[in-house]
Amino acid sequence: MDSLFDKLEARLASHPPRPINLPGLVLRESAVLVPLFEREGVPHVLFTQRPAHLRNHANQFSFPGGGRDLEDPTPLHTALRETEEELGVERSRVRVLGMLDEIPTITAFRIQPFVGIIPGDGQYRPSAEEVAFILEVPLAGLMDPSIRRTEKRTVQGVEYDVYFYTYNSHVIWGATARILYDLLEHIAQLSSGAPSARGTG
Repeated sequence: MDSLFDKLEARLASHPPRPINLPGLVLRESAVLVPLFEREGVPHVLFTQRPAHLRNHANQFSFPGGGRDLEDPTPLHTALRETEEELGVERSRVRVLGMLDEIPTITAFRIQPFVGIIPGDGQYRPSAEEVAFILEVPLAGLMDPSIRRTEKRTVQGVEYDVYFYTYNSHVIWGATARILYDLLEHIAQLSSGAPSARGTG
């Protein structure tokens, strides 16, 4: 498994993330961590489900993260701080592999996703205010093309793809699904050795 994570780290280093290019649109900075871990030799991805009482994205699955605070020197500090606050995973125990493409949200945020390895012991201390449920999904399950579908949506006159991943009864969509799509594209390229198709979806 170290080999997969090492290869992913090298790939992310050789494929700099693409920033958002939306002239004239002011978006608030935010960052998330895409938590990967290994358990019994099987790589997993972790998601958190947001509580029903939250104003934005209630009940949706997400990655730990949030808006960048004034005291956060960099977006990475934001992602690690939020991961510690939401899951109880200390930032010193996260091995950061790299970054994915920055993405915008309809709630006026620009998200910088970081990919990191967290301990696979399942010893979380979730924040009741921010986390209703922790979903651990084997990476192989997410790579199954049958669980993904795409819909066309139009926002402010611009059409774009919205991804949906249905794992068992859980539906991952929106910004989280777009970040997941980017991650899975990188991993697929590690297996195939083919030229990257990023940017076509």
